[in-house]
Amino acid sequence: MSAFLRLENVCKSFGAVTVADDLSYDLAEGEALGIIGPNGAGKTTMFNLITGTLRPDSGQVYFQGKNVTGLSAARRCRSGLVRSFQVPQPFSGMTVYENAMIAATQAAGLTGKPAERLCLQVLDQTGLLDKANTLAGSLPLLGRKRLELTRALCTQPRLLMLDEIAGGLTEAECTALVQTIRDIHASGVTIIWIEHVVHALLAVVDRLIVIDFGRKIAEGEPQAIMQSPEVQEIYLGIEVDA
Repeated sequence: MSAFLRLENVCKSFGAVTVADDLSYDLAEGEALGIIGPNGAGKTTMFNLITGTLRPDSGQVYFQGKNVTGLSAARRCRSGLVRSFQVPQPFSGMTVYENAMIAATQAAGLTGKPAERLCLQVLDQTGLLDKANTLAGSLPLLGRKRLELTRALCTQPRLLMLDEIAGGLTEAECTALVQTIRDIHASGVTIIWIEHVVHALLAVVDRLIVIDFGRKIAEGEPQAIMQSPEVQEIYLGIEVDA
C-alpha cells in the first residue's frame, strides 16, 4: 500500500546553503507526526516543499499515491494538503467568520448553506464561535492562532500541517490548544506538526522526526527520540558524553 505522504530524496539549496538534504520519509493516513530541530534546520522549508510554494532541486513529493511535485500550491491545497503558518496571516479587516468563509468557498469549493454550516462547525471546534463577528485584526495572539487553525480546517484538509502553532502562548493557552489539536486528529485528520514547545508536541504525536541542516538525523517513538544523546546535543544543546 502506498504511503499517504511520501518525500523521496528531496533536495533544495539556496546558493551554498542546503536546506533539504536528501530528505525522505513516509507518513501513514491517520498518523500524527512531529518534526523538531534547531532554528534554521530546514523545517519550514520542508513544509514549503510539501505544499508547493517551493520546488525541490531534485527528488519527489507524493500525496495520496500521486506525484504532486509539479503541482501548484493551490492545486495541492484543493486536494486536501493544507498548512498553517508560524505567523498568523488573517485578513485583518474582515471578521473571523468572513476569514473562515473565504477558506470554505475558495479552497474547499463550498457555497451557500454547506459553506455556512462548515464555518460555524469549525468555529465552534476551535473555540472562536463567540468571536465570529469580531475583526480578525483585533484578536489577541491565541485568537489569531485559533483563527489560523480555523482557516486551515475550513479547507477540509486530508493532511493538516501545523507550523509552530503553540509558540508564544501561555501554559494554559497551550494546554487548551493541544486539546483542540487532539480532537482534530481524533476526527480522522492526518497531522504533521513542527513545534519548539516539545511537551505540547509529545502530547499529540505518534512519531517524531528530528531535522538538522536539512537532514533527517533521527526518527522513531517520541520519548525514545527525546532521550537520544545525539538529539539532546543537537536540538537541546546538551553535551552528552559518549
